[in-house]
Amino acid sequence: MAAHPAQDGPPPPDSGPPPSPASSSPTSSTVTLEVNGTSHRLTLDHRTTVLDALREHLDLTGTKKGCDHAQCGACTVLADGRRVNSCLLPAVAYDGVEITTVEGLAGGGAPHPLQRAFLDRDGLQCGYCTPGQLCSAVGAIAEAAEGHPSHVTPLSAPPGAPVPLSPDEIRERMSGNLCRCGAYVNIVAAIEDVTR
Repeated sequence: MAAHPAQDGPPPPDSGPPPSPASSSPTSSTVTLEVNGTSHRLTLDHRTTVLDALREHLDLTGTKKGCDHAQCGACTVLADGRRVNSCLLPAVAYDGVEITTVEGLAGGGAPHPLQRAFLDRDGLQCGYCTPGQLCSAVGAIAEAAEGHPSHVTPLSAPPGAPVPLSPDEIRERMSGNLCRCGAYVNIVAAIEDVTR
């Protein structure tokens, strides 16, 4: 066994343990979330998702946590008018972005036309997925009106022209929102009612 060479001179002064990565970089930031027309200044851990900020910090529990993997659509909200799965979005990345949740769809004390249509068409059973379905439907209608094609939009459709929302278009555009109760037929009918 080889001997370790002796150190020459006195040992270096003790400067304490090396800094940990957590102490050398911040773990939270102060952000302003614009939610349903109201500014909220929050200091959030960088790991906090938009979904958790809404539910745990702002007490807006309409948006639901389903799979927590952006696969079921229960957490769908609108960010600057575009539908997004809030369960995977870091809240600190949405500083200043206008977020609309199901609580922000209604206006002037009256339900949003889609909310009314879902009730009229019985487009829900347990209701757990309904907030995400509603926000996704609002986003899908806007996307079609702006001329964004879907997988089922005919290739002959004029580019940039509004896309008519047939039942096939609605089903395709809403395919990211799952309903375990199987209310799909009535959900499609409710969306059709609003787009006629």
